[in-house]
Formats: sequence, C-alpha cells, structure tokens
Amino acid sequence: MTVRVNDVEIGEPAIAAELQYHPAGSAEAAWEQAALALVVREVLRQEARRSEIAVADAGETPADDAAIEALLAREIAVPTADEETCRRYYEANRRRFRMQDRYLADHILLAAPPDDREAREAAKIRAAAWIPQIAAEKSAMAELAGRFSDCPSKAGGGSLGWVERGQTVPEFETFLFSLEPGEVCGLPVESRYGVHVIRLNEKQTGVELPLDAVKNEIAGYLEEAARRRAIRQYIALLLGRARIDGIDLGALPNSPLVQ
Repeated sequence: MTVRVNDVEIGEPAIAAELQYHPAGSAEAAWEQAALALVVREVLRQEARRSEIAVADAGETPADDAAIEALLAREIAVPTADEETCRRYYEANRRRFRMQDRYLADHILLAAPPDDREAREAAKIRAAAWIPQIAAEKSAMAELAGRFSDCPSKAGGGSLGWVERGQTVPEFETFLFSLEPGEVCGLPVESRYGVHVIRLNEKQTGVELPLDAVKNEIAGYLEEAARRRAIRQYIALLLGRARIDGIDLGALPNSPLVQ
C-alpha cells in the first residue's frame, strides 16, 4: 500500500519500519496505525517547511522533528490553569485526591504450586497449627517466619512493612484488609504463591489531601489535557487542507496517534 500526502509518497518500506511502534490486535490494524502516524508526521513536516521554520541547532533531535516541535510550540497556545479552575476540578474529583489506606502486616509463606494439591494440603496443616501460637505470643511470628517462611521477608521476621491496595495479590489482600489491628487471620490463606499465615499489626486510614497539596498536580494535568486537545484540533485542520490518498482518515481526529 502506498500513501500520498500532497506530492509526497509514503511507501510500504517506511510503513513497515514504523510498524514496531504500533502494536495492535491484528496486522491490518497495526499497518493502518503506522500509516496514520506517518501521515500525521508528514503533514506537520510540510507545514513547518511552508511556514519557513528554521531550526539552528537540532542537537540529537532530527531536523524535521525539531522543526515540528517548533511549529507546535508556535501554533499551540495552552492557557494556564488558574487557581479557580484547579479548585473546580478538585471539588468535582475529590475522591481522586485521597491517600490510600495503609496496612502494616507480617506473614509467613509456605510455598506450594497451585496445581500441587498434596503440597497445598500439607502447607495448610502446618500453617493452621501455627496460627493459635502466633495469636497467643506476638514474638512467635518472627521466630517461625525466620525459620520456615519461603518469602524474603523472613529476614525481617516476616514483616511486609506498609502495604497499600494493589501491592500484593488480591487473594492475600482480601483477608489482610478484613483484619483488625493486632489480629491474626484465623485460617491459612491460599494465594498463587502458596499458603500464608497473616497478621495485621496496624492500619492507617487514608486522608483526603487538601487542595494546596495537589494544586500543582492538577494544573499540570489540566494544561497537558488542554495541549493535547489543541494539538488534535490543529492536526485535524492541517489534514483537512491536505490532499491525502491511499488511506481512510475518518477516525483520525480521535485517534491516540494525534494525542
């Protein structure tokens, strides 16, 4: 497939070389995305040349790419997100600006593959025997973990430190997050790694971050989002002016390629 942008041809070798940057569900989709990316670049390159944008020193950046960056810097105006704009976004998305709950946990892991039922049952029996001892004697967790755990945390007496949601596997978190501080889980917990004995030592409830703590983050997000929208609109304008053959650009204005 050959694609043309005005009088410039984008041949199959160029599209094939671009394919590596556009993984997709099918070869056809990857080819289309690669071709679209080259069309966008060529439209921008031609506009930079038409505008006589000169780049004195591109450094490690290819001259055409540096000229495109200069073109976008000249043509794309992004308003600064003022405090009131940041405040409105904060008020509408307060849940996004809350620290996660944290859990200070210890555990013992007895490694056993999921498909080895005999090893799993043996590990569950051993773990179940330790649970009453650990519940009765706080120091027993560190002693048993140091001797028997198959997790590197054994070096610290089984301590996992502070854990937040998503940092461990879901099957482990389900039981850990249901415990009260100081409580040992009353039954062995199976995960993809084996069988665990779990104790929750402390829980810190996440707090909502004040606007002042996240204002710069919000401003950066809003300004980048505005910049991406402006670039999409600008590219769509250039594509509308160009004569493009060999590819369907119907979905391009909403494509990630122009974001």
